[in-house]
Amino acid sequence: QMQLVESGGGLVQPGDSLRLSCAASGLPISSYPMGWFRQAPGKERTFVATITWSGGITNYADPVKGRFTISRDNAKNTVYLHVNSLKPEDTAVYYCSAGTVAGRLKNNYVYWGQGTQVTVSS
Repeated sequence: QMQLVESGGGLVQPGDSLRLSCAASGLPISSYPMGWFRQAPGKERTFVATITWSGGITNYADPVKGRFTISRDNAKNTVYLHVNSLKPEDTAVYYCSAGTVAGRLKNNYVYWGQGTQVTVSS
């Protein structure tokens, strides 16, 4: 079993940046594609970004492309999501996940964290 713990969320103003971290334990992330999803109040959990096990390929949802960057440090067993130029519509709980495929579907992922809240408001 893999445990994932997200951190780094908070209350920020539009245009601000954050670095979300996802620390894994129990299993090494080096064998897993990793992903980030988010869930806004009253909405479904949606895909944000994914990265292959080696970090060589990344993929992003259109609303965050060019503003968010996913990265991983397999030696630290940690995945990151750098979020820049934040907008109010980015407000959501952000979830880290480890999967079998670096895909956009929730079913592509097996392990999930508890999430970290990001609130963008002036």
